[in-house]
Amino acid sequence: MKIKTTSTWDQELWEDAGPLYAEAFGEKGAKPIKIIQNMLTKGIAELYIGYNESKAIAMALVGKLNQEQIMIIDYLAVSEKERNQGIGRQFVEYLKQKAGADGIKTFIIEAESAETADNRKRIKFWQSCGFLTTDYIHTYIWVPEKYKALYIPLAGMQQITGEELFTYINKFHRLSFLEKKNDGAD
Repeated sequence: MKIKTTSTWDQELWEDAGPLYAEAFGEKGAKPIKIIQNMLTKGIAELYIGYNESKAIAMALVGKLNQEQIMIIDYLAVSEKERNQGIGRQFVEYLKQKAGADGIKTFIIEAESAETADNRKRIKFWQSCGFLTTDYIHTYIWVPEKYKALYIPLAGMQQITGEELFTYINKFHRLSFLEKKNDGAD
């Protein structure tokens, strides 16, 4: 799999990633394109697209809190036709190696915590990629679903609580929706 990355808005790359994003998140939980553009413009996110030859088969929108040395997978999707072939795990491994090379201390994902078959399958996937679970369940005021944080400690980072992880996740979400360009993320 060839992977292209951008930390700025690139309409051409979004045309490859957008259909995967819409397929996976269009009905539920997708951020508006304007917010994604804002995140990239502000330098708090990176877009990764995995290709099989010239066809986009995977995408990830990853948030970064540079001061805290935190990387958060905001969205990750694999084409429905390409699932269950190890592509998602390969993609996460690439992101984890990139995080380590960039000096990231903690690699985070948040997942819906309701006890459903789909949620258990997602959490099992993240665990198979090396993510550790936390017991803390977080409730947002703007969405009905409850979430838990999973993480991979990198660069000698020790165990961290779910509450601490959500401090970082919440900061990233706040920065994502702020219009102001100089937000102190670096």
